Amino acid sequence: MFEYKNLKNNDHEIWAAIKREIKRQSEEMELIASENYASQAVLEAMATVLTNKYSEGYPGHRYYGGNQIIDEVENLAIERAKKLFKAEHVNVQPLSGSPANAAVYMAFLKPGDKVLGLKLDHGGHLSHGHPVNFSGILYNFTQYEVDEATGRINMDKVYEVALREKPKMIVAGYSAYAREVEWQKFKDIADEVDAFTFADIAHTAGLIAAGEMNNPVPLFDVVSTTTHKTLRGPRGAMIMCQERFAKQVDRAVFPGMQGGPHDHITAAKAVAFGEALKPEFKQYAKQVIANAKTMAEEFMKLGYKIISNGTDSHLMVVDMTSKNLRGRDCEQILDQIGVSVSRSTIPNDQNPPLNPSGVRFGTPAITTRGLKELEIKLIVSWVDEALNNKDDQNKLAKLKNNIKEMCLRFPIPSV
Repeated sequence: MFEYKNLKNNDHEIWAAIKREIKRQSEEMELIASENYASQAVLEAMATVLTNKYSEGYPGHRYYGGNQIIDEVENLAIERAKKLFKAEHVNVQPLSGSPANAAVYMAFLKPGDKVLGLKLDHGGHLSHGHPVNFSGILYNFTQYEVDEATGRINMDKVYEVALREKPKMIVAGYSAYAREVEWQKFKDIADEVDAFTFADIAHTAGLIAAGEMNNPVPLFDVVSTTTHKTLRGPRGAMIMCQERFAKQVDRAVFPGMQGGPHDHITAAKAVAFGEALKPEFKQYAKQVIANAKTMAEEFMKLGYKIISNGTDSHLMVVDMTSKNLRGRDCEQILDQIGVSVSRSTIPNDQNPPLNPSGVRFGTPAITTRGLKELEIKLIVSWVDEALNNKDDQNKLAKLKNNIKEMCLRFPIPSV
């Protein structure tokens, strides 16, 4: 853990805010599916003099001098990512997930081109064609949906839509879809309609890297991912593609979307990829999924409706209307006991996005702390008790203490 001596002396207000956040993270529980805890080594890599360097361009072809060491760092990140995902080409410079997706579209499409992506309230992402997002503004998106009865993607329906619409690109990969994706079927459909294949694996990248979920990288034309979430790296992104698309992808990232990369983040990405190559990471990913399956089962035992009736990954979406609750209400109730979750739309949600019908739960962060199935069962029982006693302040206070005690028994490794 950092001591922050210089920060404390130089900027007491920011230091105090960071100390409060350390206390909050240490004593409260993160069940937000997109959150995780970076290792001490990753945090240290981010806090280095590499942030002082400007390095527009790519290794061996920079627009600034003095980049020999930066080239070494970036090449290490690239080679480790290639090994993790069996990728032919990797660009580790994207600053975040949505900008990475923007670069993918820029590399393969022209404004107005037709694209096929999953609807946001069915588990997609804003950058997969929502009308308020750049993707829906610049490109002509047609959306597919999950099956109303099963909560799963019906590949026959995807085929029908693709055959009818003839998109130039098909997007697969999601932010609130709990099931394994049939990558080969997506590729077969895309091949038939002569479309590019684009997988966004931001949520499941760590599980894929560990071999616990299927890998689209060898199959698809292009794949994007964030580097935090299940990969436990710094906040950032990368793009992987077949070698024949390397030049157009690299041009789309720089100079198309960005100027200089954040070299301290590139170093932290390299560290995280190195950690993910170790056997311990595979055990971590396996436990993430085991914990999520246990969590879904426990919720269903208590009468909650889970979209798709379970999970194959690290997350699940719980339909709270079965308990006469809504997403924002649940989020606020659980905040009171020290549990962070994210509200989520459900398929064909009749409620507004700011207070939708569902809550998304995830297990990456609590698994990093070392929690296993026994603790998961307790957590679900406490969540249920809180939601059923939302006006009983004494009960909520007791539950908050239970959560705090468990968190202190399972400290964050890097705090």
